[in-house]
Amino acid sequence: MSASYVAVGWNRQKKIYDWLIAGFCFTYLLLFISVTLIVNEQVTFETLLIRSTSTLAVLLLHVILAIGPLCRLDKKFLPLLYNRRHLGVTMFTFALAHGGFSIFQFHALGNTNPFVSLFISNTNFNSFAAFPFQALGFFALLIFFLMAITSHDFWLHNLSPRVWKTLHMFVYLAYLLVVMHVMLGVIQYENNPVFVIIILAGAVTLITLHLLAGSKERKLDKRKFSLEQEGFMYVCPAEEIEDSRAKIFCIDKERIAVYRHENKLYAIHNVCKHQGGPLGEGKILDGCITCPWHGYQYLPHNGQSPPPFKEKVSTYDVKIIDGKVWLNPVPFPEGTERPGATIK
Repeated sequence: MSASYVAVGWNRQKKIYDWLIAGFCFTYLLLFISVTLIVNEQVTFETLLIRSTSTLAVLLLHVILAIGPLCRLDKKFLPLLYNRRHLGVTMFTFALAHGGFSIFQFHALGNTNPFVSLFISNTNFNSFAAFPFQALGFFALLIFFLMAITSHDFWLHNLSPRVWKTLHMFVYLAYLLVVMHVMLGVIQYENNPVFVIIILAGAVTLITLHLLAGSKERKLDKRKFSLEQEGFMYVCPAEEIEDSRAKIFCIDKERIAVYRHENKLYAIHNVCKHQGGPLGEGKILDGCITCPWHGYQYLPHNGQSPPPFKEKVSTYDVKIIDGKVWLNPVPFPEGTERPGATIK
């Protein structure tokens, strides 16, 4: 968390994350170029640049889209999510390089403006086999550009989390455009179906991961709580909640995280104010509930971020009767202090 709008703070975790990204990208490009030169000695330098950057960008895009559902399925993947925006900007950089190389190679050597040439060189919009796939890639790149330049929290704050999140959900439209861009390009210029097979395998993998993660979320949302007492619902035995950890319950469409801290139970709204991260999947660090996505923190007894931060989430009443946890799903106003329930 940051008290003011500053450039990226290069803490140790960010440095490790970015060095791993850089190392992976360098290794991939080196291997791709080496293997291509061995398999096809006639390949040109321009083709190597275009294909190496494009395939790396597509690979990174698949990794980015897989991180979310993987984290919902297994918390071990959460470290990948922490600085996913760095990965997104890296992906855009290589996609931009691919687009730049391609425009220069195929559209910049004539008398027509390269961008005009991009849209008028092929106008077969009524033909699937000859569809102008280049335009699809251009619009996908435009979406990636908007996402990259708004990735900093400055834009998240000024656009509002809802608008910011809506904008960044356009990544799925961009992904569809990329898939069509690649497949139509391969159909028109390649005889080997390997690229189509790879892109289809990637799409199937992403769809499967999202369906599995969605199924897990629906099971949580549909869980029934049959025991009710004066507005409180019985949710679980007290010993099921680990120290400094939480369990998430969905009651009357309210997602609530019940945390155990210093031998007491506290209940807060599960959704982080930053990007909607699941607070209940994080843990308590330095006395604060810490969102697993980007480290935003809240005090367990009142749902307030520690000063000077001003984020707040709703709190709920929780009590323990004979070792059983009872939760009232009616929220208190954001930042309201509640006493918690002592574990005996």
